[in-house]
Amino acid sequence: MHQYLKAIGFNNIHTRKDLKKLLSETEENFTHQTVVSYRQGEDFCEFQKEYGQGIGISVCGELTEDEKFERAYYFPYFTGSGITTYADITVERKIEKEQYVGLCEDAKVGISLIFTIQNGIEYMRERKAGFVEGVQTSVTFSGLALSGMILLPVVKNEQQIQWEKAASDNRRELMNAARNGDQTAIETLTLDDMDIYSKMSKRLKNEDVFTIVDTYFMPYGMECDLYNIMGEITEWSITKNTLTNEEIYQIRISCNDMEMDVCVNAKDLLGEPEVGRRFKGVVWLQGNVDF
Repeated sequence: MHQYLKAIGFNNIHTRKDLKKLLSETEENFTHQTVVSYRQGEDFCEFQKEYGQGIGISVCGELTEDEKFERAYYFPYFTGSGITTYADITVERKIEKEQYVGLCEDAKVGISLIFTIQNGIEYMRERKAGFVEGVQTSVTFSGLALSGMILLPVVKNEQQIQWEKAASDNRRELMNAARNGDQTAIETLTLDDMDIYSKMSKRLKNEDVFTIVDTYFMPYGMECDLYNIMGEITEWSITKNTLTNEEIYQIRISCNDMEMDVCVNAKDLLGEPEVGRRFKGVVWLQGNVDF
């Protein structure tokens, strides 16, 4: 069973029988169906059923010549809002199934972001039509979290906010220059990192780490699309799973100057979300790519 089903309100799935019933319900009473021809005599089909605002389950598989659907895999999804980033996107197929992961370079975060593509069937269709990989396009990120924690904000005055914004913009320019081989930029970034490390070490003697670190976005565990994140809450809402009536928090956060939405079961969130407070948790990163 998929671990992240509980993030969209399915805490009641305990056995294979429960799961089979849920997936059959998704296939029979789908909200959207997409079919794309990808092999001679075989079509690839995706059934999507919404179980609340922006949340649902995708079931993917093959349609045989006699119109019989053979399920290959499924996954829970949460649709984000707005555009998170514009970047060069590389798409790779998973080894064992017709599912796709994306990779993009975002200077705001400083690392290569690997994510599960929600609209993989759209990519299959565009690839047949001649979509070229490596082109710059927009991506909308969203994250499913098994648990989370609400932290109080760091108090900052207007001058500190402006200084942080200028420092962030400057670092982004240096990172872009370093990627293009600028030796001066590489040396400046190295010296900056050493300076930050020195300041952090001194402050940690007397201060809590979450008072010093305002936001972060870093890889987590063995899976390449899991990330440990912390960001400031800019919006939040509660929705309900229409099948189980479980409450789901949908939280929009600003993380490393990157806006994204996070979905977490209300039972698994410690604290009360409010605009200005911070969300901390491990998310399974998904992305909707504008092909």
